[in-house]
Amino acid sequence: MAAVRLAGVTKIFNDGAPAVDDVSFEVADGEFVVLVGPSGCGKSTLLRIVAGLEEVTAGDVWIGERDVTDLSPKNRDIAMVFQNYALYPHMTVEQNIGFGLKLRKEPKADSARRVAEVANLLALDKLMGRKPGQLSGGERQRVAMGRAMVREPEALLMDEPLSNLDAKLRVQMRAELKRLHNRLGTTTLYVTHDQIEAMTLGDRVAVLRDGLLQQLDTPHMLFHQPVNVFVASFMGSPAMNLTEATVQRNGARAQLTIAGQTLPAPDRVDLTSYIGQQVIVGFRPTDLAEPGVSDTRGWPTIDVVVDVVEELGTEANVLFRLSSPEPEAATQPAHDLSGEAVFTATVDARTRLRPDDRTPIAVDFQRLHLFDEESGEALPHLLATP
Repeated sequence: MAAVRLAGVTKIFNDGAPAVDDVSFEVADGEFVVLVGPSGCGKSTLLRIVAGLEEVTAGDVWIGERDVTDLSPKNRDIAMVFQNYALYPHMTVEQNIGFGLKLRKEPKADSARRVAEVANLLALDKLMGRKPGQLSGGERQRVAMGRAMVREPEALLMDEPLSNLDAKLRVQMRAELKRLHNRLGTTTLYVTHDQIEAMTLGDRVAVLRDGLLQQLDTPHMLFHQPVNVFVASFMGSPAMNLTEATVQRNGARAQLTIAGQTLPAPDRVDLTSYIGQQVIVGFRPTDLAEPGVSDTRGWPTIDVVVDVVEELGTEANVLFRLSSPEPEAATQPAHDLSGEAVFTATVDARTRLRPDDRTPIAVDFQRLHLFDEESGEALPHLLATP
């Protein structure tokens, strides 16, 4: 196993558009890093560059101590698992797993041993005589993983390997992948468009947008300390609520005014330089609660109008609009950055809220996220000194 390092990697296609734009990061030896982002953000292109399936326009790719930028895929000592499995339909499970070793002309006894070990590890030992057409989607995926693992590569690359599975099987396979990595410690670079998959699998997650690396961090940090509005809105489900707010002075403190309603600014933040200006405020659905059902002592409230209540068993998602304190005024309602005047609160399953209810919703204002309106960047420079 070895680390994978990208230094200033850029890929520009024939139309002049950069698919990957000056991306630099390192996957440590034994680390599981996930590339995530919307369609067309460059994550699969980046993976193919590491694999040697795409040439770089600029930059370098290192695997361990070797500069592999100009090496062919077969000389990079990596293995790749594709979205469509790419199994040979005429071969058995055993033959598919061992095919790479056969091409490398490994000794038969050694190949048989390694194939058996991998098959046992992936619970495929009872399926060795079957062909891909006789397997379920999850079994075929495990065969594809086994074929990659049996080569004992320095790095394992995975391109949306679970996207063809149904929802229940994806959850199961995520857990199996995590257990497998914890056991083997293979350096892994994994691509997905599913942010839940990214959060549950990755030791660290790289968020990409339009070919640019937005943030590379642990799932915890991406969720709790996103560096900009894009990362804040992309990571988390339901997505973070985002809206504009005006910063106003309230005695010695600052307050945030949203559609005529006010919230105190978090104690940890100094907004003095933003008095009279607008910022972007973000609050997670889980940082909202229904007074009287959950413990919201000390939390300020906002007045809302309920649109939809989604019962989820252990909790409920309440979709709501902010209620203007002056309904006859021409003040525009607060809206999220997509223009929709609807927000989401994830509340206790015992909720008493119903559509069209006008009710207060409590806000854990100490957990508010604040971003500069022009740049969209988070405001870490405003953190008050403890």
